Amino acid sequence: MIPSPLPDFTSATQRLRRIAPVAAFFGGFLWDAITLGRKVGSTDLWILGGYLALAGGILWYLGRREVLASRLTPTEETRPAQPWWYASGPYLALQFCFGGLFSALFIFYFKSSSHFLAILWVLGLGALLVANEFLEDRYRRFTLTWALFGLCAMLLLNFVIPHIAGSISAFWFYFSTLAGAGLAHLLHRITPGQPGRITPVWAIAAGLLLAYLVDAIPPVPLVTRDIAIGHTLVKTKGEYRLQQEKTPWWIFWRKTESQIHLAPGERLYCIAAIFAPAGLSTRLFHHWRYHDEKQGWVSRSRIGFNLSGGRQGGYRGYSFKQNLTPGEWTVAVETEDGRTVAVHRFELSDQPLAADAPMWEQTL
Repeated sequence: MIPSPLPDFTSATQRLRRIAPVAAFFGGFLWDAITLGRKVGSTDLWILGGYLALAGGILWYLGRREVLASRLTPTEETRPAQPWWYASGPYLALQFCFGGLFSALFIFYFKSSSHFLAILWVLGLGALLVANEFLEDRYRRFTLTWALFGLCAMLLLNFVIPHIAGSISAFWFYFSTLAGAGLAHLLHRITPGQPGRITPVWAIAAGLLLAYLVDAIPPVPLVTRDIAIGHTLVKTKGEYRLQQEKTPWWIFWRKTESQIHLAPGERLYCIAAIFAPAGLSTRLFHHWRYHDEKQGWVSRSRIGFNLSGGRQGGYRGYSFKQNLTPGEWTVAVETEDGRTVAVHRFELSDQPLAADAPMWEQTL
């Protein structure tokens, strides 16, 4: 009897390694999209802190391993073959840690971004998330890994420190960004051999501070749950019910009209639900702006309300306006120093609402 050939485990392993990054990317992102983003909880931040600590430990280990290897001078004939887990395992672990951090931070920032510059920032973070799945071989360049570690440390501390301080003051963003860069610098200093360069980390920190100054980074750790415009607002049993104009059945991709019909003297309400961690208190504003053909966007009013963190569905704040000019409008939720949390755009028609117009009731 002719023995059957042994299965080709080598080719199967190679195929598995080719599809593993794609599977890990979609699986990890889907899991984070389901479990994160609805709120920024202490447990989430502890888990992400664990990822960052593990990445730092791996970088220190790789530096030490490189220093020890440099002291050995075996010939190619006598050098033992390194097992796969020894040669590539630490880099795959780094890829996993950075992937987990980028995925969660992308979800957090995406939920907090609703204007053009912030969306551009989030798209850049998303590009890093995708690129991370294919960077395993490049992680052997220590300068790149230090830059990624420093970026993750800064972005994570941008959430953690305001969470602990109970404030979204600009001071805490500057402090947390510099603290993240300083943490990466300190770890580089104590890593044996100090492999790679740490200067790119400080360049990234400068870029983040500049992006914050031009309002390209959302005021984390606030997370936008919802923002809506409607005709009537009623509070019953702790819930707000907002009446909105419903789209025709054939416009299936959204539930409410972007063009609003308002009768003379009728109130128009804006309500926003913003999540903040427990213990964080601040003051937010509804900034109503009208687009004038000659002057561009003109501020019409800025109405403030206090926010107290901790509510799962987000703290609800509302404002209303009367006798509005037909045309393009925006209502932005802003912090005291003018940082944009959320933006809602709509068009106001000079035609009154039809008596038989279908309505949609949204509950917040």
